[in-house]
Amino acid sequence: MQIFDVESARRTILRRTAWDEVSVPPAVLERIEQLFGERIGPEEAVRRILADVRARGATAVLEWSQRLDGAAPAALQVPPEAIRAAYDAVAPEVVEALRLAAARVEAFHRRQPTPSWIHNDAEGTLGQLVRPIERVGVYIPGGTAPLPSSLMMTVVPARVAGVPFVAAISPPQRATGLPHPAILVAADIAGVDAVYTAGGAQAIGALAFGADPIARVDKIFGPGSLFTTLAKRQVFGIVGIDGLPGPTETLVIADESADPQLAAADLLAQAEHDVLASAILLTPSRALAEAVQAAVHAQMETLERSEIIAGSLARNSGIVVTESLAQAFELANAYAPEHLCLLVRDPWQYLGQVRNAGGVFLGERSFEVLGDYVAGPSHVMPTGGTARYASPVNVLDFVKIVSVVGLNEQALQAIGPAAQTLACAEGLTAHAAAVQRRLSER
Repeated sequence: MQIFDVESARRTILRRTAWDEVSVPPAVLERIEQLFGERIGPEEAVRRILADVRARGATAVLEWSQRLDGAAPAALQVPPEAIRAAYDAVAPEVVEALRLAAARVEAFHRRQPTPSWIHNDAEGTLGQLVRPIERVGVYIPGGTAPLPSSLMMTVVPARVAGVPFVAAISPPQRATGLPHPAILVAADIAGVDAVYTAGGAQAIGALAFGADPIARVDKIFGPGSLFTTLAKRQVFGIVGIDGLPGPTETLVIADESADPQLAAADLLAQAEHDVLASAILLTPSRALAEAVQAAVHAQMETLERSEIIAGSLARNSGIVVTESLAQAFELANAYAPEHLCLLVRDPWQYLGQVRNAGGVFLGERSFEVLGDYVAGPSHVMPTGGTARYASPVNVLDFVKIVSVVGLNEQALQAIGPAAQTLACAEGLTAHAAAVQRRLSER
């Protein structure tokens, strides 16, 4: 893990690359050419898959599953007996951990206020109605590290919000044609209404357009590959989406009081997600930087996913020696990380300096891995610098607000002339006439 000075870091690991400027690996382009018989980019490949799913429904989903995943499921909807049987394939302690996670995520999100309100005065009534989205689909990847926790962190807030129908969709395993058993168990514990079997762009298309028995939804959530993300971007407007998640990232700010072994462990936990993950340490202590660097390399040798970790550490990760903690927070706010971990003496005194982050983790006993699973807030957080304007998944993502306007004659006389004036200023004479007809009735 390399140590950088601030200026070198700004040009490299702290430099944000636009989502659509990331280069596509040659192997991916070659695979696309094999599938489509011509050299096209991922965006065009996804467009064609979505068009096919929209036109041919379930038949297209099954065919693309066979071509892309090497196996098509026997049925697109997972039957209840398969979900019940999944419990036999999941260790009892994992089931209990998922139940604990569900309870804590539910308890946290029930504290989020989502009130309807009505205000009455002499001019009538104004207010808002908060209504749940009616149908939500949650995509859960099923690759080298299936993520039942991501299902929990999305479905449970949807349930708290009162969404009447929540579906989960996840790629089939080649051996069974079903999603990973842990995902099926998580879906059952979280209270999913239907579980479907499909992956990639075809799964997103099925949720967006419907592909019987896969029901069309109103909003799609969940992480995934490049192709899944491109598909979500292309169906946005037909359905809502939670965002365009990129590779996961953690930024740690530490001072000389931090335990280098714990700081290293936190960085490695992030780096093992995939080779595109970012694990960055900012510290004004050169001694700590060097101690963490040594600890990272020593601990990495004992970890199963060391090849993935090595790729992440070489590509998007590193240690930055700053002039001060103040400069570290300045850099962190500019970077706007998904996870911001404060391994500093009395982290609470620095909380007010945090402006941009998906989640902030205060101290060595409040580390990011707890947030991944059982702390309470959803671990689905904004990546790629979008924490500048976006938030973690929460109850408000699953509701919409309906404005209520019930004004009377007194309001018309008070504000009608201003509405007429503004309509005329915009050249909308019919708007102005609608006001004038009511004003002239007296």
